[in-house]
Formats: sequence, structure tokens, C-alpha cells
Amino acid sequence: MSGVAGAAGEAGGGGWAQSLPLTHAIPDPWALAVGIAEAPGTAQAGAGEEQPLGTALAQLHGAYILAQNRDGLVLIDMHAGHERVLYERLKAEHAGRQVASQHLLEPLVVELKAHELEALLARREEWEQAGFEIDALGPTRLALRRVPALINSADVASVVADLVRDLALDTGTRHHLDGAADRFLGTLACRSAIHAHRRLSIPEMNALLRQMEATERSNQCNHGRPTWTRLSLQQLDQLFLRGR
Repeated sequence: MSGVAGAAGEAGGGGWAQSLPLTHAIPDPWALAVGIAEAPGTAQAGAGEEQPLGTALAQLHGAYILAQNRDGLVLIDMHAGHERVLYERLKAEHAGRQVASQHLLEPLVVELKAHELEALLARREEWEQAGFEIDALGPTRLALRRVPALINSADVASVVADLVRDLALDTGTRHHLDGAADRFLGTLACRSAIHAHRRLSIPEMNALLRQMEATERSNQCNHGRPTWTRLSLQQLDQLFLRGR
């Protein structure tokens, strides 16, 4: 799922990211999310068509989406669902060497520990192929010049710092994913996905549900956890002893 029409540009170093123009910054990852939902191959269900994850009703405790379909209620873990959507999109772009990225108007400097920066530079090619352009400004200072388009510009520094630390702890068991490249993309998707206590509007919730329906294996996040569960009308009736 590409979902972003960016202008082609040269990737930094050995990467092959597809760059968005400087004037096309994405301040919010949901701008990208809507783009994915409306992209060819992920068409929204029309009137009368079944939408398995239903229609969003509310957000619960900042972490779950409550939706209803014709069979009952559906409860969705919004972070886990979004994580899977982003991972499958990143994986498809990576396979096609068309990772959407955006240049930063000014380099963003991230402070790291010396061993963290050294470990990052040892995996420089993976970072560049995922849409980053990076430089070391010193033993503990990392300069970001290009980042994947799916990262919220306000969260870039924290996403990168968390990604560095997660990758340092990666022993191959943190994800249900095969291969170091997939685990890198899975970790990036996890850190870039919406997190708890992010308030979503009803259209944003429905956009995520439609994306999940159009995404392979979206019933499981990258860590193997379920992304949604369902209560049928019959189960609801039993809970309230209806019909007895």
C-alpha cells in the first residue's frame, strides 16, 4: 500500500526513498492515513457492502475504538491496528524500493549515547532504506535530514530515540516477524503508530477501520497480539439474560 504520491528524489547515502516535496510537509500522520485509505486498491466499502469492523461509535479510555456492525459490537485496539497498517505499508514500499520520505527544512539534531550512535551508524543502510538520511555531528549527536513520511513531524526526535533503543534490545523475539529488515520496519511502525490517549474524531476512527479491513493480517499486530475482538448480538443478549 503506497498511499502517498511524492515527487521522486535521490535518497541520502545508499537509500532509495521516494521524497515528498519540501512544501508538502505532513504535520499529522492521519493526513497520511487518509491518503492510504483512499489509495487505489484500498477502496472504501460502498453503500450496502459489508464492513467487518463496522462503524465507529466512540473512543474508550483513549486506547480502544468501539464500533458496531450488523452482527454486534467490535472493540479495536487502535495502536495495535494502526501499527499493522503502517508495517504492511512500509514492507510493501521497501520491497518496491519506493519508501515515501520527506526532507526536513532544517536538520533535526537528536542527542544519543555514544554507543547508541555507533550502533545506529553500523546499521546505516537499513535506516536509509527505510526513508532516513542521517549524519553524525559528533560522538553523541545525530543529524536527521530526511525522515519517513509516516512519522509525525512533532514526534520525529522521540520516535528516532525510541527506535534506536528498541533496536538495541532486539534479539529476534520482540516481534512475530522474520528477518532483521522486517523487524526494523516493524519497530519503526510500532513507534510511529498512534498511542494511547490520542483523541480521535469519528472520521479518523472510521479511516483506521477501513485501512485495517484493506490490510493483510490486520487481525494481529507485529507482536502477535490481537487487534480487535467482537461480541455478537446473541452474546450481548445472553449477558443481559434477554429471551429468558
